[in-house]
Amino acid sequence: MTAQDQAVISDQLKWSERIAVSIMNKYPKAWQLDGNEKPKWDYKMGFVLSGFEKLYQKTNDKKYFNYTKAYVDEMIDSTGNIKKYDLKEYNIDYLNPTKLLFNLYDVTKDSRYFQIIGKVRNQLETHPRTASGGFWHKQIYPNQMWIDGLYMAEPFYTQFTVKYEKGKSLDDVARQFELVHDHMIDPKTGLVYQAWDESKEIAWADKQTGTSPTIWGRGIGWYMIALVETLDYFPKSHPKYKVLVGYLNEIAKNVNQYKSESGLWYQVADKPEKFGNYVESSASGMIIYAFAKGADKGYLPSSYKTTAKKSFDSFVKEFVKVDKKGEVNILNSSSNVGLGGKPFRDGTNDYYLTAKPKENGAIAYGAFLLSAVELNK
Repeated sequence: MTAQDQAVISDQLKWSERIAVSIMNKYPKAWQLDGNEKPKWDYKMGFVLSGFEKLYQKTNDKKYFNYTKAYVDEMIDSTGNIKKYDLKEYNIDYLNPTKLLFNLYDVTKDSRYFQIIGKVRNQLETHPRTASGGFWHKQIYPNQMWIDGLYMAEPFYTQFTVKYEKGKSLDDVARQFELVHDHMIDPKTGLVYQAWDESKEIAWADKQTGTSPTIWGRGIGWYMIALVETLDYFPKSHPKYKVLVGYLNEIAKNVNQYKSESGLWYQVADKPEKFGNYVESSASGMIIYAFAKGADKGYLPSSYKTTAKKSFDSFVKEFVKVDKKGEVNILNSSSNVGLGGKPFRDGTNDYYLTAKPKENGAIAYGAFLLSAVELNK
């Protein structure tokens, strides 16, 4: 690390660069995010580095490009394989970091990147599905769609099918969103549950609807970002384009009713008053980003940009702590929570509220970076 890197991060920089440099200082290699001890092909790195990719496109500062490229290069071998990637796990999360390779291939023309994009696309050809056609979250979670799976798969799937397949899979992409919309939206609040078991067999599933019990703030964030980033590539001429824009408007309107007085969102999103509930940084950052991007792209009314700016200022006040080195720390990020597995996670409201929030969670970092880049802050 050069002396310059170790210098105090200037408060004259925009928040987007301050957070990016803070991440690079704390985690010289991107795989170290969230305290990982070994390199892994991971959706969290994919999420944070998608922010670095956008920051590079905005600033043209090569260090942000290099940070992303170094992660990918460490994770792949000379023959165009991802280290420790096992197709048979059928893990939808593996698609997310693969998105980074579209741009890397366009810039470098390294054929390994192109090979990997194709291999991961092929996972979807045999990926198990629910009876109605939804991708399982993983092989170990039969018949289950999880809300974050939409973000993991659909922006990648859409970009691939438009770029290399003349859009032949666009109906399938739309189908994934339709299944979530039809089965995972709570009729009372219009917000989205974290998961749905089509077979209704697993212990956490509601016996009538198959949904998991909790409306998780970050889950709504995943859904909204999945929509705005899929719409980046989804052609306006396609009949399902308007349907997806409609879903985004619907969730934006509903989630806007559930923000705190200062404009932030809660860990258990629909029950602000519940004992132990708290405003949570990753959900708040993701929703701010989706509002800002949705308004910038014309998917949402321009008033959402104003809401995003106000909520961003509240985010900085509530969650951002700058230390004496000028490094940005982000408080109150939900720890990683899930459903089922061993030991069994029952997905109740209390489960989400007893999972201790952490500082500098990768998803909170990524959400803040994306929202800062989008708002030019």
